[in-house]
Amino acid sequence: MKRVLTAVFLTLSILCASESGWGDTPNRLDPLYLLKVDKYPKFQTELVLKNGRKIRFCCVKSMLGFYFSPYRFPEYGVKESSEIDRMYVKDYLDGSRIDAKKAWYVFGSRLVGPHGDDLVPLSSKTRAELFVKRYGGTRIMEFEKLSAGLVRYLDM
Repeated sequence: MKRVLTAVFLTLSILCASESGWGDTPNRLDPLYLLKVDKYPKFQTELVLKNGRKIRFCCVKSMLGFYFSPYRFPEYGVKESSEIDRMYVKDYLDGSRIDAKKAWYVFGSRLVGPHGDDLVPLSSKTRAELFVKRYGGTRIMEFEKLSAGLVRYLDM
């Protein structure tokens, strides 16, 4: 009887462990910060490579670190950002999934991400302005304004 219960318990544990928030993504740890991705659902992001492989991150800052220098992660076989097909972030206020290149980002808010200061993604400029009224923030930026230097600054 103990063996049967142990087998059932192990099977259930494996099934529960295989559940991920955003589909069939294999990585549980953030490639840059090695933090558990599922532990921070409001900050979770996803990147889809042109070969179809999906990579999840614990926060926007980490995903942008990968985006601006993918060659630092040879295990994913990406040498340039042009090999990235799509990027997704979650609107911080309602959790909806949005295209990272269409999102608006708040810089300098009182809100702290999983790895310190971070950019907070929102689906529109109006929502970003509302966020700033509640949580503060020094700048609201579109994706095109984000840079590798900004990501390094946030990581200081």
